[in-house]
Amino acid sequence: MDLGLSERVYVITGGTRGLGFATAAQLLAEGARVVVTGRSQKSAEEAAARLGVEASGAEGRALGVEADNADPETPARVIAAARDRFGRFDGLLVSVGGPQAGIAADALTDEQWRGAFDSVFLGAVRLARAAAGELGEGGVIGFVLSGSVHEPIPGLTLSNGLRPGLAGFAKTLANELGPRGIRVLGLMPGRIGTERLQYLDSLSGDGDAARERNAAAIPLRRYGTPEEFGRTAAFVLSPAASYLTGLMLPVDGGALHGF
Repeated sequence: MDLGLSERVYVITGGTRGLGFATAAQLLAEGARVVVTGRSQKSAEEAAARLGVEASGAEGRALGVEADNADPETPARVIAAARDRFGRFDGLLVSVGGPQAGIAADALTDEQWRGAFDSVFLGAVRLARAAAGELGEGGVIGFVLSGSVHEPIPGLTLSNGLRPGLAGFAKTLANELGPRGIRVLGLMPGRIGTERLQYLDSLSGDGDAARERNAAAIPLRRYGTPEEFGRTAAFVLSPAASYLTGLMLPVDGGALHGF
């Protein structure tokens, strides 16, 4: 199936590893061009180089840019980088590393809440707002959220507080941008085998056993792979999914029963 991604240009924040990297790799494999951001210029450039090698014929179609989602100047800078390097801008996927985990709700400080809010929520809102002003018909804005949009996840108080609000913002934005032909949607990854998930499993003190218990609760009886998430994200960002907007899509092996 041709997803219609050839020559389209996407900005992927947090694209140096994990779900962002997997999405960028799949977009490249389908013919798109990508700007991936990371916390340092070195990590961003290394990720772009790795993407160019792993996706056959993708050399020169990935650009790495240092960027912090919490920086108010980031949105304009990364969109300008896409236009300067590739001549166009077709879509954005906001992926940001999960906020600090394993802290009881009543132990979180104002400073920890403010830091997570700036990165996870306000940074994403700024990026989406800037993209909305730059995209034309056929453009798309995606958010990597989590199952906490549907129900709280133990040990992830910051995410539980912020991700549902971001989903509400995304749905509102979808309604407002729909008449302009711009789509907005969210992806809710469940237990995908990333470094982040290994860390979360380790918080229980019995990582391997925790993984077995958690996998047993998933209808498919296994964790997903970053590549599986990347293929799903590439599809919903593509013109092939042109009638999908306003939805929060679980990518979790069926863990959110009936959602």
